[in-house]
Amino acid sequence: MNLNHILLLFVLPLALTACGSGDDPNAAAVQSTEAAEHAENDHDDARIVLSAMQVEKSGIVLEQAGPAQIRESLSLYGVIAPNAERVRDVAARFPGAIRSVAKKIGDSVREGETLATVEANESLQVYSVSAPIAGVVSARNANPGEQTGDKTLFTVADLSTVWVELSLFPRDVAKVRVGQRVRVRGGDTGLESEGDVVYVAPFGQSVNQTLTARVLLDNPERHWAPGLHVTAEVALSDTAVPLAIRNDALQTIDGHSVVFVRRGDSFEPSEVVLGRSDGEYSEVNSGVTVGETYAAANSFILKAELGKGEAAHED
Repeated sequence: MNLNHILLLFVLPLALTACGSGDDPNAAAVQSTEAAEHAENDHDDARIVLSAMQVEKSGIVLEQAGPAQIRESLSLYGVIAPNAERVRDVAARFPGAIRSVAKKIGDSVREGETLATVEANESLQVYSVSAPIAGVVSARNANPGEQTGDKTLFTVADLSTVWVELSLFPRDVAKVRVGQRVRVRGGDTGLESEGDVVYVAPFGQSVNQTLTARVLLDNPERHWAPGLHVTAEVALSDTAVPLAIRNDALQTIDGHSVVFVRRGDSFEPSEVVLGRSDGEYSEVNSGVTVGETYAAANSFILKAELGKGEAAHED
């Protein structure tokens, strides 16, 4: 029994009652049919038909609803800093005059590569000042013709790993400990990575009444530049849930949370009841079933298309 038949069961008795009052029975039947067609059109308006090619070109990402880990987390702010264990100050082995300088601030260097040459004051022999590690020249205090003295000529920092210095308020100190996993985001840069807490300071800073929690972050491509401000989510607990969807999939329609589910060649908005949530996933209590395919990213495109259909129907 289709939607038209169901509607006729309810509308037709009203039409017959109207006939008993002297109205035209044929007109009543026409009105009932039009009502059924209108309801069916409303149902079709909630469907958005897109081919596989259209889905790909629009950037809509499809995923299957299923189990996930929901993290209880603590949000913190921090800044990227060089890994101090991978920073070396370079000085001359013997006092002398600087004859040449091969590197400037920002240059990449290999371990053993020449940074400058120095003519020793006593022996008058020229020797090389070399990089002790591979990395980037982060400071230079050497120019040709100057005397080396006992000063630091260069600082070389290996930025393949960096520290994230997080500000931890006293009320949250008991929640954070060494070994916890942390998701770090770079604000407007769109960068995102994960690392572990490697240190929690035993003493606070009187200026801002915070302690420092330090995260070690891999940085092989050097995307995380020292000085960059970041936000971080410290994982406090992990809970396995049987059914979850990505938060990016959620849209709000008429005050309700919906997910666009792929059914056949179309997408349909499905109202969902949510449970626990973190920065990435939300638990689903109803509205979507395990294994269903849904629009996990760029679902706002489908919401916009749905709005166009409703506007056209009103016209």
